Amino acid sequence: VISIRGKVRSRGADKINEKLPTGAIEIEVYELTILNSAETPPFSIADEHIHVSEDLRLAYRYLDMRRGVVTKHLQMRHKALLYVRRFFDERAFIEVETPILTKSTPEGARDYLVPSRTFPGSFFALPQSPQMYKQLCMIAGMDRYFQIARCFRDEDLRADRQPEFTQIDIEMSFIDPEDLMMMMEEMISGLFKEMIGLEVERPFMRMTHRDCLEFYGTDRPDLRFGMPLIRIDDIASKSDFSVLKEALDNGGSVKALCLKKGANLSRREIDALTDFVKNFNLPGLANIKVTEEGLSSSIVKFFDDQLQQELVSRLQAEAGDLILIGAGEKDCLNQALDHLRRHLADIYKLIPENTFKFLWVTEFPLFAVDKNTGGFGSEHHPFTSPHTEDMHLLEENPLKVRSFAYDMVLNGSEIGGGSIRNFNPEIQKKIFQILKLTDAEIEEKFGFFIKALDYGTPPHGGIAFGVDRIVMILTNTDSIRDVIAFPKTQKASDLMMQAPSSVAITQLDELGIRLKK
Repeated sequence: VISIRGKVRSRGADKINEKLPTGAIEIEVYELTILNSAETPPFSIADEHIHVSEDLRLAYRYLDMRRGVVTKHLQMRHKALLYVRRFFDERAFIEVETPILTKSTPEGARDYLVPSRTFPGSFFALPQSPQMYKQLCMIAGMDRYFQIARCFRDEDLRADRQPEFTQIDIEMSFIDPEDLMMMMEEMISGLFKEMIGLEVERPFMRMTHRDCLEFYGTDRPDLRFGMPLIRIDDIASKSDFSVLKEALDNGGSVKALCLKKGANLSRREIDALTDFVKNFNLPGLANIKVTEEGLSSSIVKFFDDQLQQELVSRLQAEAGDLILIGAGEKDCLNQALDHLRRHLADIYKLIPENTFKFLWVTEFPLFAVDKNTGGFGSEHHPFTSPHTEDMHLLEENPLKVRSFAYDMVLNGSEIGGGSIRNFNPEIQKKIFQILKLTDAEIEEKFGFFIKALDYGTPPHGGIAFGVDRIVMILTNTDSIRDVIAFPKTQKASDLMMQAPSSVAITQLDELGIRLKK
């Protein structure tokens, strides 16, 4: 670190060094003072393109930032949030900071718990989201709320998740899904125009949750390329292929996809795809090559000529294409074929560059089966309003009840999600009861909220956007760790601060906590 006194002058147009940010000037030095010396860094800082392991970069994050890439991402993040604040301020929203120390409530993921010293044996929780606080703002008559909120979830991690993350949290009174979606499209399209000059086509495409699962196997489909999943249960049932018919007899399904110009794949390449789906518990893939002479496969003999024609027509297959068929339990089949579809698009370069496909996913189910208990759980959270057309199903068939929930999806990533909320306390209590919460549990966990709903709650709804995911897409990076100043690893540890770490026994004694060996 040096301090220089001298005369700054232009280098002239013919002597500018374009590789340096200061390449247009030079300094005639009068005096130079060394303010601080530096150790030899553990990796090259001068060249941001030299590969350095992520663990080493995270352990020396302050040096990694000097390389430039992370700093550029943080500058993009800063400008994006400035735009968001300006957008909502111009539309009469009020930014309200909600507490970080709050109450532990069942919302889907594990809470991070904070022991209370003043109330031994009791705990605060770090918020998974400001969900109830923002609804309380609506009950308080604030009408339009937003917040750049810090959220915390103790869950298994992957490239696009962190134990602590940031979301743009929004809530409005007297709003319906249509009005909310239009305003959010305006905000997001304006953000992408401001940040990367992208003209976003509006209105965004919409698809029901049911159709997403049917044609793409996921509730966050990537629409930048085709290759939808096509159900062929009826064709399979008429065939003589016992593997497919057995899956149907066991309550499963049969789906196929068509890889355009995939008939030239080798046996080895096709076997690799079969091995790939086995990672998702799908036992195998059947394959059929479409040629000028007809269908070519060891399984074609199980389909008569009429069924072969139906299969080609259903898949809109042409000579040179490859049909891949999977069969099994519906959820497993959808998951495996969703991953296969995206895997094929990746390895065969089917995704056009600089393409952005926005989608609203609507009509989520209100409830889902909890695989651990066999009972009902909330598809989103227990404050989501049932669809008005399905209210009568709450008693007779809860799993068929649709909700007023909606997700915004971009290029296969969920970047935002929200819903119209329950503002009627009786409906809210009913949903808690369907979730098998006793009156005592409702009072203990949500009593304050039910009481608040009794004081004239307006209809309201909202949405939350993942800041980290949006900036990750804007900067064209593969991991949200690249757009967070000091992120955690995939094991939720901070290599730089060496956290989490042990604490002194005296601290635990003050909290009334004893560690189990």
